[in-house]
Amino acid sequence: MAGEQKAKGKKEQAKGKAKETVGRAVGNESMEAEGRLQQSKGDARQAKEKAKDVFKH
Repeated sequence: MAGEQKAKGKKEQAKGKAKETVGRAVGNESMEAEGRLQQSKGDARQAKEKAKDVFKH
């Protein structure tokens, strides 16, 4: 389950980065901000899963 959540976090980070890049390229500030938010969610998910791993061991 933890591996699945880590993968989900990575996927969110990648999608967010792509959305941010596209938003910047077309001059859409809203899309760019949405991409940064999605990356942050992915970062938070990754951090949460890493913390769980630390406490497991």
